[in-house]
Amino acid sequence: MSASRTDTAIDLKSAYAAVSATYLGTSLDIHAVCREQRLKSPVYQGDFITQFGVPTNAGIQQGTRPTFALFKYQDVMAVLRDGNTYTSGFIAEGLGAFFDGLVILAMDGEPHRKVRALLQPAFMPESVNKWRGQIDEVIRKGFLEPLVPEKKADLMQFGLELPIRIMYALMGFPSDDPSKYKQYAAWALAMVGGNQIDPEKMADARQKAGIAVKGLYDAIQDVVVRRRAEGSQGDDVVGRLLRAEFEGRTLDDHEVITFTRSLLPAAGETTTRMFSSVMTLLLTTPGLLERVRADRSLIAKLMDETARFEPVATFKVRETAKDVEFHGVKIPKGSFVQCMVVSANRDEDAFENPEVFDIDRKLKPAFGFGFGPHMCIGQFIAKVEISCSVNAILDLFPNLRLDPSQPAPVIEGAQLRGAASLPVIWD
Repeated sequence: MSASRTDTAIDLKSAYAAVSATYLGTSLDIHAVCREQRLKSPVYQGDFITQFGVPTNAGIQQGTRPTFALFKYQDVMAVLRDGNTYTSGFIAEGLGAFFDGLVILAMDGEPHRKVRALLQPAFMPESVNKWRGQIDEVIRKGFLEPLVPEKKADLMQFGLELPIRIMYALMGFPSDDPSKYKQYAAWALAMVGGNQIDPEKMADARQKAGIAVKGLYDAIQDVVVRRRAEGSQGDDVVGRLLRAEFEGRTLDDHEVITFTRSLLPAAGETTTRMFSSVMTLLLTTPGLLERVRADRSLIAKLMDETARFEPVATFKVRETAKDVEFHGVKIPKGSFVQCMVVSANRDEDAFENPEVFDIDRKLKPAFGFGFGPHMCIGQFIAKVEISCSVNAILDLFPNLRLDPSQPAPVIEGAQLRGAASLPVIWD
């Protein structure tokens, strides 16, 4: 890293912890609160999220307009699948304000479809599967094999660093200098942490977000300028954006940089949280570890059920483009609708015994990766990373179990859920 950028350095571990703290919220059990509300009334009139003390992607707009919350599976599906009626453009003034440019999360309609079509091929199974061997090698040789003689570890350190390393390579960043991609990832997290609603922490969080915005811009600019000069080849995200046409023209450097930057916060962080929940449920559900160790095809079911039972993001917010109605409640145009994914995924009318973690349940769409036009573009990469990780952990760590000398992992968070630590031992 150049000398001019050392003053903008932000530590990865502390950046992740800061984001976790921002989105942890109150001690209220969000599952219990949602269950109570779901059974009482399928529509909540007001800002349901405020009681949990976490920001939404509405940012400073939170609480400025009529707000409603939905809890039932079918209602949440209806909103998330209809991007014309329930829009996301407001995110550009909320969380998107820290990204200063093209943000796919804040796009709607035809522009969103066009941009998604540009990016999607880089994230499809046929593209990602080309990397599977390399991903597996990085997991085993780069991370886990050196740990084997230790016979104990907090797997969250691995869970934090691995997705970043993989995703940044898929994006088109050089992967030969870990300190660089760790710094880029820390900056990306600091931008997410800038969406702070605690007045005492707001100034510091926004200052760090501002530093991160500039630091990450400069870092991506270096990559983009070099790649364009080299002829912008490659199937990675940066290569595709450099070659892409959007609205009849190619993207300039600023657009490629801001676009890439807007994708980075989710590149590692959400995979880290899902990994922590997958491993926690694998290690704490009686008999499950032995089953999965004996039959690795169950890992896919393990991931799908984890995404239902403990989705990383507990809710999604949309804005109504016209007057709508749910269960006799009129929701006017320009309202915020909080789709409580964490509730819909445990809706008694959609899932049998929804409060039970059961990898054998009949597969049904849940909203762990979102749904509809804004469904998570990187979900297949996340699943490949986690699948390879679980396989490698089971192969390399005999008799894996939770470390009895440490507190057991707990999945928590009112907005972003996951475990803060995964202390394990093996023989």
